[in-house]
Amino acid sequence: MTTNVLAASRVTTRQFYGWAAVFGSAFCFYLATLIIRWSHSTVDIETSFFVFSRFLLGFIVVCLSMAWNKQRLQPRRYHYLLGRTIANTVAVFCFYKAVAVSSVAEANILNMTYPLFVALFSWLFLKKQRDGIAVAIVMIALVGVWMVLSPGSVGLGFHNFWGLASGFCAAFAIIYLNISRQYHDSQTILFFMFGVGLLIMLFFFRHQLFIPDRSEFFFLFTCSVAGVLGQYLLTYGFFFVTAVEGAVISSTRILLAALLGPILAADPALSVVGWFGALLIFGSNVGLALRRKSQAH
Repeated sequence: MTTNVLAASRVTTRQFYGWAAVFGSAFCFYLATLIIRWSHSTVDIETSFFVFSRFLLGFIVVCLSMAWNKQRLQPRRYHYLLGRTIANTVAVFCFYKAVAVSSVAEANILNMTYPLFVALFSWLFLKKQRDGIAVAIVMIALVGVWMVLSPGSVGLGFHNFWGLASGFCAAFAIIYLNISRQYHDSQTILFFMFGVGLLIMLFFFRHQLFIPDRSEFFFLFTCSVAGVLGQYLLTYGFFFVTAVEGAVISSTRILLAALLGPILAADPALSVVGWFGALLIFGSNVGLALRRKSQAH
């Protein structure tokens, strides 16, 4: 009896750590965007430099971790690794660009549309995984996207689509990640994601990189720490929570952005229509997660 109680207690503790880690990752990703927004009043740093710095720090951390654990790279399917890397690099760039040209709340809410695009791509390209109910959920969520993008107006500004593009590209990154995990360990995937992503940013945006002064370095470094820590917390957390729990907790970034944007980022508060749209996106993410769980059993 005592053994069973202790075992249940350990499971509960592990779940709590998992929940805390996944929620911490959502907050870290949101914090990274806040730091970008706060930097605008002090320094002039291009979006590409923030992305480059995040990949540089991530690459250093992965290399040190692999050296400490004496772990070797074990790449098998390079096209999956490259697909994951390119999609993730574009997604992060679009996400950070959305923060620079729109509101922090809009950028985070629209970035969290990636589960919807994953469901839509599965319908289009994977005949065996076609699910009419999931597509119906996506259609409802798209109404929510429209409410967030253009509440009370007909026209849409081009800047609004950076956030949507980040969700679109993140969906491809997730699909490639799921496939790549069948052949590679996490460290190998992260090594390529950060390392090759770093080279991509250096090749296309080297003219926007420079030696930062103290203030510039502070914003670049803290934003990078938040982004990389969020990545590792998410990876750690998913070892101890179910996919449904992880999806629901990760989606709380939608609510964090809507609630804290006006307070921490001086964003305009979401209108009633915008709030309803954010809740539709959040609810759709939860619905898709529950749908995947029911299909797995």
